[in-house]
Amino acid sequence: MVSPERLDLMQRSWVNLLAPFGVTPATAYPAFDTLVEAYSEPHRHYHNLEHVGEVMRVVGRLKGGPAVMLAVWYHDAVYDPKAKDSNNERMSADLAERELAALGLPVEVVKLVGDLVRSTAHFDAATFNGPDFDILHDADLAILGAIEARYARYADDIRKEYAWVPEADYRAGRRKVLESFLARERIYRTDVMFAEGEEAARRNMTAEVSSLSSGAG
Repeated sequence: MVSPERLDLMQRSWVNLLAPFGVTPATAYPAFDTLVEAYSEPHRHYHNLEHVGEVMRVVGRLKGGPAVMLAVWYHDAVYDPKAKDSNNERMSADLAERELAALGLPVEVVKLVGDLVRSTAHFDAATFNGPDFDILHDADLAILGAIEARYARYADDIRKEYAWVPEADYRAGRRKVLESFLARERIYRTDVMFAEGEEAARRNMTAEVSSLSSGAG
């Protein structure tokens, strides 16, 4: 949950992000309200406005451009834990493209934002590659390399989002996801995030896999 002050800052950031495209504040506000409503859904314990803010900060540090920032806003706009495969990302991308086109953004920017959102399914690097994609990828996964206490809260929040899944099934599924990341040659694509977070991410995920396997936690 974010404070009213933080929400006000996020609204101003949204307006400033759209201003160079000729979008007035009055026109920008309804889209912002729609996004806030989406990220405030009661079933969201991790994929919420706090997550958006954390990803934004990392994108800023990695010097991501406006399209990446817009993609951060939309990348989890549709989030149903029961959805199959990349359906959430696809629907979020479709929403981004509809709303940004309606706001009058250039076609090429709208397409890039849509592709960036689709890329956050994190399984098709061959289709989605380039600096913008690398920055969003690493920012979205920055939580994996967080300090131990923050990672523990993240893992607990993910479990809450999947509260409907039986414990044994959740442990097996979650372990499979984590092991797929650990099997990668690199978790982070950018040199900055690789240097800062790779070791911590592997340590965090290895510890969670051990906990899931032993039944602890």
